[in-house]
Amino acid sequence: MEDVVGALGGFRGVRADLLVALKKSQPLTAHELGEQFGLTANALRRHLKALEEDGLVRYRREVRGVGAPVFAYSLTPAGEALFPRSYLKVLATALDALRAQAGDAGVEAVLEADWMRLADEAAPVLESLPLHERIALVAELLTAKGYMAEPVTTPTLTLRIHNCAMREIAERFPEACAVEARFVERLLGVPLVRSAHRRDGCGHCEYGVSGHLLAVQQEQA
Repeated sequence: MEDVVGALGGFRGVRADLLVALKKSQPLTAHELGEQFGLTANALRRHLKALEEDGLVRYRREVRGVGAPVFAYSLTPAGEALFPRSYLKVLATALDALRAQAGDAGVEAVLEADWMRLADEAAPVLESLPLHERIALVAELLTAKGYMAEPVTTPTLTLRIHNCAMREIAERFPEACAVEARFVERLLGVPLVRSAHRRDGCGHCEYGVSGHLLAVQQEQA
């Protein structure tokens, strides 16, 4: 995650950490953020205020159970834009032109090419690792591509992606999500279930290994 933090418009320290925390799970209240950082809500509010003044963070009043409404913070579009993207405008223009000439199949072939390269380069290393180590390494590879991924081991083995480096492309070209799913599955070498999807309104994407398959993998290890 350090590479991602280092790229956040020059932000360092608590404010960079706040941006990452909101990216991973938003909206969050100052109290919830304080619990994560081991700081008081008041200590964080001045940092949140500064990020709000920079146009990177916003808040809204939410009612959560019994009691007074709370202020829940999330990233603005400008805040989201701090996280890595992959030459999106140029790529979108090229894919539009390609679709006009070669249709959906042509778009999918181009999107597959980059994943094919990654899968071919990583395969010799990944094949020798047990499943939980493969997921950790794949998370590192995806994070290097701007995806801000991490392995989650409970309650089931899961690959969670907090930042989609191709989000705008995926919104215009749904083929991107299908290609990503196929090649993450190829990288890991096991069938996966997409248990969360940003395009469906979730805050992140998740690929999970079924409990049955995980038990089999552990028995074989």
